[in-house]
Amino acid sequence: MPAGLYPIFLDLDGKPCLVVGGGEVATVKVQGLLLSGAHVVVVSPTLTETLGRLAKQGPVVHRAREFRDDDVIGCALVIAATDRPEVNSAIFRLARRHRILVNVVDTPAECDFYTPAVVQRGALQIAISTNGKIPGLARRIREELETRFGPEYARYVEVLGEFRQGLRHRGDSFERRRSLCSRALDSDLLEAVRTGNEARIEALFASSSGTATSAIAPDTAGTV
Repeated sequence: MPAGLYPIFLDLDGKPCLVVGGGEVATVKVQGLLLSGAHVVVVSPTLTETLGRLAKQGPVVHRAREFRDDDVIGCALVIAATDRPEVNSAIFRLARRHRILVNVVDTPAECDFYTPAVVQRGALQIAISTNGKIPGLARRIREELETRFGPEYARYVEVLGEFRQGLRHRGDSFERRRSLCSRALDSDLLEAVRTGNEARIEALFASSSGTATSAIAPDTAGTV
């Protein structure tokens, strides 16, 4: 049985990433990298309208020419998305030589990683992968999860994060923080966020400030 993938989320904020190719597939890859805060360089004689606009606005550096071997130097990650298999394979070999993570679009054998289908709700990310075997299935599952996890989850995660951070600042023990966070997850907070019940949400902020915990866990307020 072949080994499975090790799931991981990369921190690319501020890191140089290279995309070779200027078509629609490259556009999708660039947009995903920009969302992660990466510094993106695109090497391609031509660009889609979207990539051209991004290059003009500044988030993308465009090198309007064919790929050169030294383009990979200093990159944290490389994506080959040209329509020329021989170029993509050359990029793969160069990146491997320099120990740079590389992905050749639609060529699983020339990939150190696969880009998953992603449901993103603020800080919440749910990634779906089929090990590159059938991306269409991953997209379909993503669509189902987008229905299950609506836009309210973006604020839900932020509210819970502030609650947890407040407990840390207050000096609560790990076990107490875990207990109170568990109670928060079991409460009706998600429904309050979904319906815009600000009074209920504000009660959580009050508890995170250390003034009370009754909003989430009335029977533990004041205990150790």
